[in-house]
Amino acid sequence: MTDQPLTEEKFAYLRTRMVDDQIVRRGITDPDVIDAMRTVPRHLFIPEKYRSEAYKDGPVPIGAGQTISQPFIVASMTEELEIDSTSKVLEIGTGCGYQTAVLAEIADHVFSIEFVPELYRMATETLRRLHYDQVQLRLGDGSRGWIEEAPFDAVIVTAAAPQVPRHLVDQLAVGGRMILPVETGLGRQELVRVLRTLESVKESVLYEVRFVPMQGEIEGK
Repeated sequence: MTDQPLTEEKFAYLRTRMVDDQIVRRGITDPDVIDAMRTVPRHLFIPEKYRSEAYKDGPVPIGAGQTISQPFIVASMTEELEIDSTSKVLEIGTGCGYQTAVLAEIADHVFSIEFVPELYRMATETLRRLHYDQVQLRLGDGSRGWIEEAPFDAVIVTAAAPQVPRHLVDQLAVGGRMILPVETGLGRQELVRVLRTLESVKESVLYEVRFVPMQGEIEGK
């Protein structure tokens, strides 16, 4: 006997449980982030054969050897960006487009770059189908950013870099924030928050993470 496919009502219930148990209970407090996580249908960004796992507490395969991040990590990284409706946001690593949609629920201007053609096509189709028309997507090397649209109030990187890419720091506005995983050696990665001020660039380590490696012409690779 085969399992019956989950209904949209069941997915909505699982999404509510995900936010309550995995997001709010773990300390996410930004109401915009919580609302975005309640709104975006995570399961629609995941290949159908993995869709039943969409709201579990962990990453899920999306094809091309890539994964969609654990829901808490998506929420936490978004909260650390401190964005609002006026923010201009750059995302490096569109993936399936789920993090992109979460950003677009909060910010009116979202730019996202994906290196893998298969994922770029998948994300483009899903985001357009769900009417995230304010998102601009590009296929290419995200490690160099999107210079024509700089500066950005916030930059989020969803793949691990060997170091903080200078190209992306240079595209931050004064007061802008960047969140990214950085490789520290011995197989470890740390989530780093970068703040660009008028006088300097400040980096702080948030916690240990596990992301796929960044692709492209990355400094230090």
